Amino acid sequence: MSFELLKMVGDAQKKKAVIDVRSGDTVRVSQKIKEGDKFRIQVFEGTVIRVDRKQSHTERIVVRKVTSGVGVEKSFLMHSPLVEKVEIVRRGKVRRNNLRYLRERSGKSARLSQKDFDRHAVNELPKEEEDVTEEPVEEAKEAAKVEA
Repeated sequence: MSFELLKMVGDAQKKKAVIDVRSGDTVRVSQKIKEGDKFRIQVFEGTVIRVDRKQSHTERIVVRKVTSGVGVEKSFLMHSPLVEKVEIVRRGKVRRNNLRYLRERSGKSARLSQKDFDRHAVNELPKEEEDVTEEPVEEAKEAAKVEA
């Protein structure tokens, strides 16, 4: 009973469409920050070093960047209402999901080789599929039979 309830609540909280983010991607995450009674958007750009629970409503990415020589990591829940937008800047070529080894590296050794991809096609959210009934198809078949 409780599992079904969690699943229903989880599906209701899920965003309709989320961009397919992978480890090694350089992303720009826009997040809502509340200051007093106002909200503002803060952008965090860095490399995705981990992706957790990909198909779940608790999907999470860990993004790392180096600021003033100090490594900063931030975790984002993809279905959170505070995460406005995730934009992929470039896609890195990696062979594993968890890139913890980047924490010990700096400079050129911390760079990932780039993979070719279409930036505009990747950053578009998938559109909602409309329910298409088969009646127009059947009518077209009947019309073709009458003409023949």
